[in-house]
Amino acid sequence: MALTIETFSNVKGGNSFYKAISHPLAAKKAAALIDQLANANTVGIYDPLGLYSGFAEFYDLNAVSIRHAFVQDIEQIGQLVAGCSARPVTELSGAKIDTLLVAAFDPGRLIEQIHHLIPSGVSVRSFDHLRLDDALLTNRQAYLDRVNFATNFAFFRDEDGMHTRLVSANYWAGYGARQVVLHLILFDHDGAVLAEWDEALPDGPCSVQIDSQTVRARFNTGPFTGQLYIHAVGIAGHDVVKYALDVWSDDGTELSCTHDANAWPANLYAGLPAPHEGEDIVLWIQNSHPCQIPENSVGLNLMGDSGVKWLPDAIPPYGTCRVAVSDLLPDTAWPQQIEIQAGKYFVRPRYEVTDARKRRRIAHVNVERTDLKPDPAIAELGNLMGKGFILPAPILPPDRWRSEMLPTPMATCQEELPVTALIIDATGREMTRHRFGRLKRNHRDALDIGSLLDGSASLPSGYGHMELIYDFTDSAGEAVADGWLHGLFRYENKESHHAAETSFGAHIFNTVLTYRDEPQSYVAQPPGLSTRLFLRLGAAPLDTICHLIYPASTPWRGTSSTQILLFDSSGQKTAERELGIPCGGSHLWHYSEMFDAAERTRAGDRAYVVVRDPTCRLFGYHGLLSPSGAFSLDHMFGF
Repeated sequence: MALTIETFSNVKGGNSFYKAISHPLAAKKAAALIDQLANANTVGIYDPLGLYSGFAEFYDLNAVSIRHAFVQDIEQIGQLVAGCSARPVTELSGAKIDTLLVAAFDPGRLIEQIHHLIPSGVSVRSFDHLRLDDALLTNRQAYLDRVNFATNFAFFRDEDGMHTRLVSANYWAGYGARQVVLHLILFDHDGAVLAEWDEALPDGPCSVQIDSQTVRARFNTGPFTGQLYIHAVGIAGHDVVKYALDVWSDDGTELSCTHDANAWPANLYAGLPAPHEGEDIVLWIQNSHPCQIPENSVGLNLMGDSGVKWLPDAIPPYGTCRVAVSDLLPDTAWPQQIEIQAGKYFVRPRYEVTDARKRRRIAHVNVERTDLKPDPAIAELGNLMGKGFILPAPILPPDRWRSEMLPTPMATCQEELPVTALIIDATGREMTRHRFGRLKRNHRDALDIGSLLDGSASLPSGYGHMELIYDFTDSAGEAVADGWLHGLFRYENKESHHAAETSFGAHIFNTVLTYRDEPQSYVAQPPGLSTRLFLRLGAAPLDTICHLIYPASTPWRGTSSTQILLFDSSGQKTAERELGIPCGGSHLWHYSEMFDAAERTRAGDRAYVVVRDPTCRLFGYHGLLSPSGAFSLDHMFGF
């Protein structure tokens, strides 16, 4: 059974109440509250905000004797609350109870409103008994303010010669935040706490690095594969914890990266590739909640196939489960795709691919939307929005790299995807295109970009980018698009045969006209027409690559005014370069070439780059290159 709590609304955003009751530290206090309620003879529930059912999704209340439920909203009278038919709160005075649970945080005003109705001698409890300590709150006056729950999870491992490193920056400082602290909890695979500590960040846009090797040594944890819970306190501007996550091996043969987990559990995830010949794929399911995931509650099915194979194992609170995809779905192969029935039990999960040479790489799946339906207006956007929705990705130099594209259905309404791939030189010139047509939900059409470049088309710049766009040529006016267009992009080093993959969704880029919430803006109303991207850097002998793409739905400024700003670990700018990227084109650069040896030395091993452009919205990809031929590649995050 899926959880029935709202975690995220595409209209209202994240649900802070969900985060408040599922917080690991709140879970400890919830156990104490439930014990108090269980020791009462008869309990009544007052649920003026409709929050009780969400609380009950995560905690076992079977030992509590609940006999009465009361509501404030007349339209909720008669509905079931805690198994009781809800009564108007005006009848509270006659209830035979000895304890009343007010299902709300900051309940003072709500209790005052019914003070005259509470029978004499009744003990009053509320969700404030779950309240985090003040030291963990950014806004102590309004508990459910989103800034109080800037939290996220990270896959975290240090074992078998494999390590992880979380890298970010104190981007909240740019919005005026001071004395930001990260409260961190490391869980092992069983959900037990291995370590809990605070990382105080210097004021200013300093770099942030949390290294699994350092954590293991500091807390003497031994090897672990689990998850790191991150709670940022004292923030401003953004209530989202963003990071890049690198995974590497001691011997230098494995290098991979992914990014923040998207902190809102979803019913479905998609974009999990079936294994290529010789590959094994593991899905890491990491419980985000203080309750167990019951057996047969998480499942996998081929995209477009209703036959779900359910995971027979239960997963403990905050625990980690290794799921071998081929054990549940043995007869699948690339480029088939797999859908994850998640039931809102966990945030966006990671998957790990082991190739025929026993080398591993890690990536993530994406949220599959259940609330969308085809939008006929999207087919008409071309009159005003040109290309409309664009999903851009690099084409690395074809003489050294293989680049591949796989369109991925990412909403339950997507029975067909009418799409075309554009192949574009770095100068912004379209060289060729590939019409996929109307792809079925269960399609197996992956596109090897090299197959298009081997013919008459080429890339004069030596590299470029691809764009996946809607193509309504064969749609005859039908509504077959919903704006949630996604794809998976896979890259292979032709010499070393190391591989990496990344996935993302389409947006409308660089037009002053807006449609719904596009062109997307991080901190203001759309349109988003500027760029601020974070680029983590690898320490020697690793080099860093960055591929910046300037997609434009309609013609925009002819050339970007892009600043490449190099910062040291304290957030001090140490060097700067400028780029002019042609509209519709791209620019691929290396850290070792962009900044000279003296500048790199001055910036130090924990340096980072901010890509800034006030004139246009860029989309970026970053990666690390190892002398062994291992590499990583993923899209960058903005703030």
